[in-house]
Amino acid sequence: MMNENQLSRRQVIGGIGSGVAASMMATSGFAASNPGNATSAPAAPLVDPTTKYPKPPFNTPMQPFPGLASKMNPRPDHGETSYKGSGRLQGRKALITGGDSGMGRAAAIAYAREGADVAINYLPAEEPDAKEVIDLIKKEGRKAIAIPGDLRDEAFCKRLVDEAVKGLGGLDILVNNAGRQQQRESILDLTTEDFDATMKTNIYAPFWIIKAALPHMQPGSVIIGTTSEQAYDPSPNLYDYAQTKAATMNYVKSLAKQLGPKGIRVNGVAPGPIWTPLQPSGGATAEKLKTFGGDSALGRPGQPAELASIYVQLAASDASFATGQIYGASGGKGQP
Repeated sequence: MMNENQLSRRQVIGGIGSGVAASMMATSGFAASNPGNATSAPAAPLVDPTTKYPKPPFNTPMQPFPGLASKMNPRPDHGETSYKGSGRLQGRKALITGGDSGMGRAAAIAYAREGADVAINYLPAEEPDAKEVIDLIKKEGRKAIAIPGDLRDEAFCKRLVDEAVKGLGGLDILVNNAGRQQQRESILDLTTEDFDATMKTNIYAPFWIIKAALPHMQPGSVIIGTTSEQAYDPSPNLYDYAQTKAATMNYVKSLAKQLGPKGIRVNGVAPGPIWTPLQPSGGATAEKLKTFGGDSALGRPGQPAELASIYVQLAASDASFATGQIYGASGGKGQP
């Protein structure tokens, strides 16, 4: 005999089924009464990547080094009007070198819109571009720290980190993005002074900055380096620059192994042909600039805005298993 307080298996199953049915009816009714429900939201329109941005031929003027984005024609898109944040980096504190233009500027804008406070470094000659970035960061209600100076100076690199930590109240994202690129058709045209300037900017500066930053970085912090397709498929006229980008790729992989046990992730971004001031200020010849990026699978150069989400992803905590990785964006050229 079954006790009156006990339920048969059939009664239990029946009760569950009734509850599920009731729940489904309630959910169905809720969805029907809420037209804003995600299931009924209109799909975002598809965008053809081959026509999204300008294609060559270009007629942008050459500039003296280091060049300004504001003087390029067409002007690069760093996400000034297009990048929309969603709070992925809320409360984070980032230092970005080369934050006035190119990928550094795109990362700075995206980080601010994701909720981070941002310090940017740049050369004094790049002040007009940097001011635009600082204004955009402040517009998001975030702290914006401008620290101009030459990264070829070890003492300045140490001071840069100190000022960033003081201004931001800490540091948990470091983006070593600044780079020097000056093409030379022959190694015979490359002076020791040129070679030294490229090495100091692209290799020594990240070394000095990382050393100064690490004592301030807690587990969960990230370091991101900007390498290049040049690390994998170097151009003949970028003898010195290509070497530094291969070295950047390797320091990312080495440092990731060293700092992994400490809970600090290290990754890199490897762009292909991207429309930045590096090109018209000596990184490319005037002839190559006219057709720049035209040999990519998309028939155009990339824009800095198209890499912003990569820098965000590598900095975000939901990428916590990504370290020692190189994320490429080369427009179909297959590198890395």
